[in-house]
Amino acid sequence: MNFTKKHKYLIITLTITIILIFWMLWGNYSIQTTHFTVQDEELPESFNGYKIAQVSDLHNKDWGSQLIEKLQEEEPDIIVLTGDLIDSSKTDLPTALEFIDQSKEIAPLYFVTGNHEAWSEEYVQLKAELVEREITILDNQSIFISKGSSQIMLAGLQDPAFQNSSPEETLKTLSSRFEGFKILLSHRPELYETYAAQDFQLVFSGHAHGGQFRIPFIGGLIAPDQGIFPEYTAGIYTENQTHMIVSRGLGNSIIPVRINNRPELITVTLKN
Repeated sequence: MNFTKKHKYLIITLTITIILIFWMLWGNYSIQTTHFTVQDEELPESFNGYKIAQVSDLHNKDWGSQLIEKLQEEEPDIIVLTGDLIDSSKTDLPTALEFIDQSKEIAPLYFVTGNHEAWSEEYVQLKAELVEREITILDNQSIFISKGSSQIMLAGLQDPAFQNSSPEETLKTLSSRFEGFKILLSHRPELYETYAAQDFQLVFSGHAHGGQFRIPFIGGLIAPDQGIFPEYTAGIYTENQTHMIVSRGLGNSIIPVRINNRPELITVTLKN
């Protein structure tokens, strides 16, 4: 069979299009597990090797068994949920609660709110369901996790969209409760300098969705409350002995698609 130049260009274009479609589908419907190790001399010896899984920005995304199976593979000591479990424009409590029911069988869950919880009229019901399931909600609260005779503090900041208190004053109060290793759960990465100023050794955050469209060698294109070419979108940042982990998240909201920005489950291993 003889192919003209026109036919060859058509075949090449069709092939590239098919490859791009599969790449886009893979990049939006497959979860990447990212591992970090955080080392800090403040960490008690008994917590050496302690594993924390982070789930952020699900936005009611139903991952079927994929997310649960990946969490099971990680065998975390605890799972932290850093906001936007639901989406204010498409709130689906049964989907959110199915994930909660399955994941709490893997490890204890600790939850803080995001802006979509603040915006959703159904958050009151979601909160009641979480309390009924004995899920720890750390909105402007802290708890101590013990191993042997040692403790670390786990605190959470309620999303500022609730407008109930000043983040600065709340963080100052939370931090003052403990002199040892402190972990903070807070949805908003753009408040990083505020977290670092209050001597939290480790912060888990989300909200930025990885910058939605990630440009090679540059990073994310756009993020809520940070605008174009945002500073904090994904990975680990360190300032004043404070490490902040920013999850790319697992769902979408206003912008329904990601480019070069796979949904992400994070596992952090603590070392002293």
